[in-house]
Amino acid sequence: MRIKQIPGTKGSLKWIQRLAEHHSGLFETELGAKGLLAKGDTLTWISPLASDEWAEYRDAAFLDRIGCHSLAGKLAAFWPSRGPQWDGLARDSSGQIFIIEAKAHRQELASSCQAGEASLKKISAALEQTKAALGANPAADWLNGHYQYANRLALLRFLLDNDVKAHLVFLYFTNDTAMGGPRSAAEWEESTAVVKRHLGLPQDAGIEGVVDIYIDTAALA
Repeated sequence: MRIKQIPGTKGSLKWIQRLAEHHSGLFETELGAKGLLAKGDTLTWISPLASDEWAEYRDAAFLDRIGCHSLAGKLAAFWPSRGPQWDGLARDSSGQIFIIEAKAHRQELASSCQAGEASLKKISAALEQTKAALGANPAADWLNGHYQYANRLALLRFLLDNDVKAHLVFLYFTNDTAMGGPRSAAEWEESTAVVKRHLGLPQDAGIEGVVDIYIDTAALA
């Protein structure tokens, strides 16, 4: 599914559009600092793009955009339609895929699953599979409180388990004064630590394929 977006005027929609369109080099620098972009590799944004009506993608259309159309049937078996809608998608010159979830204020961290009975069964199975793969507490509630974070982890695992070289980037914008967002990476980390505890994720190790990046909105002004 392709979802056309308006030009962002505030919050994470505004900042990720601005980052993709005008400040791609800043994102490349941050990926390089995390060891995810080798020297000489270049990054190409797939979405959001002004030339594509700032569209965001989900389901089979998302797979099409990252060059993984052959996985559409497997994704439909793993997750119901109207799955995670990605704030950003990018690819580097080595073929790595970056799926991006952007946040500008803490309220964006909260969400709960609203799926119907049939979809809920498939979602629950996928989340339980992901919990096991990540060594998360089996009793943790991945459907309520921080469901969006959980389902992004599940879709990353789907890609990795199907041999896609993918990274999930949680992109946290700082100093969004209009939205009252965190002023620093440290403030974001305090909030995301709560999310990870709620999901029962290991606190003493990273998650395969997952990276947190912090970008100051002042650099995008």
